[in-house]
Amino acid sequence: MTNIGQELISCLSAHGVDVIFGIPGVHTIELYRGLTGSSIRHVTPRHEQGAGFMADGYARVSGRPGVAFVITGPGFTNTLTAMGQARADSIPIIVISSENPLSQLRKGKGLLHELPDQHGMSKLIAVEAFQIQSGQELLSAFDKSFETLAMKKPGPVHIEIPMDVAQIPFDDTKPSNKAPVMMRPDEAKIANAIALMKASERPVIIAGGGAKKSSLSLRMLAERLDAPVVQTVNARGVLHDHPLSVPASPSLKPVRDLIEQADLVLALGTEFGQTDFDMYATDTMPVMQSLIRIDLSQDQLSTTSADISIRDDVDQILPIMSDALDNYHAETDGALRAQTTRDLAFEDIGADMRKLTKFLNEMRDASPNAIMVGDSAQPIYAGNLYYDHDRPQGWFNAATGYGALGYAIPASIGAAVAAPDAEIICITGDGGAQFSLPELMVAKQENLNITFVIWNNYGYQEIETSMQAVGVEPIGCDANPPDFEAIAKSFDLPFHRYVYAEGRTREAIITAQQSAGPSIIEIIDND
Repeated sequence: MTNIGQELISCLSAHGVDVIFGIPGVHTIELYRGLTGSSIRHVTPRHEQGAGFMADGYARVSGRPGVAFVITGPGFTNTLTAMGQARADSIPIIVISSENPLSQLRKGKGLLHELPDQHGMSKLIAVEAFQIQSGQELLSAFDKSFETLAMKKPGPVHIEIPMDVAQIPFDDTKPSNKAPVMMRPDEAKIANAIALMKASERPVIIAGGGAKKSSLSLRMLAERLDAPVVQTVNARGVLHDHPLSVPASPSLKPVRDLIEQADLVLALGTEFGQTDFDMYATDTMPVMQSLIRIDLSQDQLSTTSADISIRDDVDQILPIMSDALDNYHAETDGALRAQTTRDLAFEDIGADMRKLTKFLNEMRDASPNAIMVGDSAQPIYAGNLYYDHDRPQGWFNAATGYGALGYAIPASIGAAVAAPDAEIICITGDGGAQFSLPELMVAKQENLNITFVIWNNYGYQEIETSMQAVGVEPIGCDANPPDFEAIAKSFDLPFHRYVYAEGRTREAIITAQQSAGPSIIEIIDND
């Protein structure tokens, strides 16, 4: 007879999980017993935060929940940062941890890895948190977790299994793998939304992360409405090089002007968060007329007053709307409005950001259809302001929402595991890279196709500039980087270095990607 720890692996397999990012420990031995002989791949990060970020990157690329295994106490708390990032960006990850024996919890006996209330901590960040005490609770936790991730706003789930519970024999009841009950489209609201769209003379669409899987249906709807499509950071790539595309931040004045001049705004899967819509912290938002919102989360819909709010999956609703507008082709000067906004927005970001946007364009053109994963770094800030990627779901980073440093290297590993045939370009700064350098060994060990691009400006330049802007003497911003060439040699990774100059990036990317497996490019910013 199997025990609950072993049955955990059966539950994961039954729900389609094919990879786990985990670091084993004495508290999780029983959780690993069932991995022997299973079809699930195990990838070993070098830090539990890395496990969480890898699960995040895997989820964004695969479209399925990423799974991390961590130990009680420090393993769990090391993962909290990754859980915070996943919550902020609505990314489905499942963190499975052990816990001290159920009978010893919250007694303060000084047990190894003891926390006062690990389960209570997880409930503050996770969208669902479970403490398993029986086999039936294990099955129920998985059913509810996958239903939540499919039907509500996605985010981190935590499943905690005490050490003594993991050893309890499991009965013969098999995982139910219950399919979530799908929502039925609200036909009346959809009909009202279609009527508003047909009456509109200057429509604009705002595509958020909830629309990132809907490139084809979004393009069809936009063309029928002749509506410019403003893309937030997590929707970049859904309308690459299209006349109606506005791949620029709604924080920029020209983009805000486009939105405010519209007589209808269709907002798809966006929470109107500050790091997308008010990046400069002006405490203002674009004023929107005839707002129609579509979002999977009722809580999100409740945050902003809208003329029509439709709770549903954008990916399910857009084809219905496109079909309802079949043979309807508006003429609203959409392409001209989009082109004017693109030109003004590119000018608005300033010379420094334009330089970095061109740098990103060079990388994109050197490696078409690559997945770019970013940290909080100067090129990523520029791209989040203005950048048109050529692959849906191919541009994501941690510089919005929670904004965790050290994200890019492990998240790119998760992305590479999810898409082994894709080229992955990891873009990090010299400061952010130092948060997670050991994870480079995972990329080497797994032989993953990742080009790690390190933008080296010798410190925390963004923070230094921000301090200077308000008259504060920069302190603590000179985190001198290591010798990245020596680092690459220690990991047995190909290494390339050059001083940034426009036109040099293409050759560097092509050269680096000629070698199978991971490699490092260090770019010295001499400004």
